Amino acid sequence: MPNLTHHGEYFTTLAAIKTPRVTRIVAWMLILLIVGVVVFLTTVPWIQTTSGGGRVTALNPNDRQQEINALVSGRIQEWFVQDGMQVSIGDPIVKIVDNDPLLLQRLQAERSQVAAKLAAARSARETAEIDLRRTRDLYEQGLDSRRNYEQAQIRVQNMGAEVATISAELQRAEINISRQSVQTITAPRDGVILSVSAGDAATYISAGAPVATFVPNNVKRAVEIFVSGRDVALVKRGDKARLQFEGWPAVQFSGWPSVAIGTFGALVISVDASAQPNGLFRVLLVEDPSDAHPWPDDNFVRFGAKVRGWILLNEVNVGYEIWRQLNNFPPDFPANTAPN
Repeated sequence: MPNLTHHGEYFTTLAAIKTPRVTRIVAWMLILLIVGVVVFLTTVPWIQTTSGGGRVTALNPNDRQQEINALVSGRIQEWFVQDGMQVSIGDPIVKIVDNDPLLLQRLQAERSQVAAKLAAARSARETAEIDLRRTRDLYEQGLDSRRNYEQAQIRVQNMGAEVATISAELQRAEINISRQSVQTITAPRDGVILSVSAGDAATYISAGAPVATFVPNNVKRAVEIFVSGRDVALVKRGDKARLQFEGWPAVQFSGWPSVAIGTFGALVISVDASAQPNGLFRVLLVEDPSDAHPWPDDNFVRFGAKVRGWILLNEVNVGYEIWRQLNNFPPDFPANTAPN
C-alpha cells in the first residue's frame, strides 16, 4: 500500500482540505477562556458578604422614640408645646385637671380627717396602755382579777391594730393627693416633641394614655438590618460592614469592598438568636470609629431612615463562593436529622 504522506499528489482533494483559520482562532480563544476562568475561580480572592435592608435606630432603648403618658386621669386644660418643638428636661408639656375642680381640696380635707382619726386612735392606745399597767400592778398585788388583766391586754392589742389600720388609710390618702398633684406633665429629658395628641378642655384622658410622642437629643445611633438565615451563621460580633444611607448615592461591589464608593463603615455588635416572623435575623450595627468617613450628621440621617447594609465575612476564592451560593450553604438539615 503506498505511503499517503509521500504521495499526497495522488489525493489532491484531501490535501486541499484544511481547518479554517477562524476556527483555529476561536478554538484557542475558548481554551484560553476556560483556562482563565479556572484560574480566576481558584486564585482570585473574594470577600463573602451578606446584605440586608433596615433602618436607623438607637442603641439604648431609652434613647428611642417613646410616648409620654398621662400620670392622672382627667381633662386637658392647657398645652405648652407644639409638633416639632425642642424641649429641655422639666419643661411643661400639658396640664391635666380632674373633672371635679375641687378634687384636690376634697382629698386634702379627707387626709386631715384621717389624720385626726389617727391621733385619736393613738391617744386611745396610750390610755389603754396606762390602764394595762395599772391593772397589772393590781393583779400582781392580788387586788384585781386575772380576767380584768387579760381584758386590758386585749384592749391594748385592739387599739394597736386600729392605729395600724388608720395609718394605712392615711398613707393611701397621701398617695392620692400626691398623684393628683402631678397634673402637669413635663419632658423627661432634652429632645423633640414629634407630635401631640389632639385635645382641649372637652377631651377626657385616662391615666397611662399617650399624650405626646418624644425623641431624645444627643443619642448614640445604631442601625438594624435583617439578613437571610443562610448567611447568619457566618456573622459574628465585631465583623465589619458597609452601609448605604437613604438619600446618599453609593456604589458597592460585593466581594471587593475596597472599591466601594459612598458607603460608611460599621461594626456588628449583636446578632439575634431567633428569627423575625418573616424568617430574617436582625443584626445591630454601630459606627466604626476606625473608618475614614464618619456617619452623616443627625440632620441628614435621622431616626427611622432606611439603610442598606453589607456585612463583610470571610475571605475565600470566587469559585468557593459561587459553590456556596448554588448549594445554599450552610445546608438546611431537617429538624430531627443530622448530617452524616
